[in-house]
Amino acid sequence: MRIGLITPEPEHPLLAAATALLTPEHVVEALDPLAPGTVPLPLADVYLLKSRTPAALGLARYLERRGAPVVNSASATALCQDRTRMAELALEAGLPFAATLTHDSFATWAAAAPDLPSPVVVKSRLSRRGDLVARVDDADRLRELAAAWPREPVVVQDFAPNSGWDHKLWAIGDRLFAAVRRSELAPGGRGPTLPLPPAELPPGWASVVRKVGAVFGLDVYGVDLIDAGAGSPLIVDINAFPGIRGQDGAPEALAALALRRAAGGPHA
Repeated sequence: MRIGLITPEPEHPLLAAATALLTPEHVVEALDPLAPGTVPLPLADVYLLKSRTPAALGLARYLERRGAPVVNSASATALCQDRTRMAELALEAGLPFAATLTHDSFATWAAAAPDLPSPVVVKSRLSRRGDLVARVDDADRLRELAAAWPREPVVVQDFAPNSGWDHKLWAIGDRLFAAVRRSELAPGGRGPTLPLPPAELPPGWASVVRKVGAVFGLDVYGVDLIDAGAGSPLIVDINAFPGIRGQDGAPEALAALALRRAAGGPHA
């Protein structure tokens, strides 16, 4: 089999480990979306899209038009970048996602916003490295952020009281991985990521993750959940092809998924 990696970082730990498992019997080629030149021929049997840049999405769409399977698809990857579309689709599907309002400009919304009776979470509409994710408790904090991000399109959600711990759940095909980490919105910010056996998840949480994959058309993805009370999950983020670092069995699951998709098998 020929497996293509759409990424500027083929040395990423997950990709490098999966490549090491595949290369004894298969060909693995890395395609940097920004590198000049044409796509190597013949086309690979499957491509793994581990990048969300416009160049990477454009390359993935080109390969899909040529008939090559791409994991995850360009459309599913782009959908997970737009937090407005993400919330709309999740809520339409009955997933436990926070109610979300969208504003074209942070500064314009902040100028017209009424007093905040309770904390809110403000995020960049477009998910990307270095984007805005912040808890806002009062008018002073609102003005501070609006001055720093005046033209940024944002989404606004009510802050859901929780333990301060995010449950990080990841799926690769039919395999599920889990960990817990202090939320970036908690006092003191993020801490280390602590492994969590999936069997120790609250009842029903694994099913929520599986439904996310089906609704969003994802094969490799992450779902960030918080306990909104009495073990009820609330989705705070969905990511296409996250890093999934330090999870035993993740490279093996990715290698197996790549071969299954290359052979024309089911998504998951």
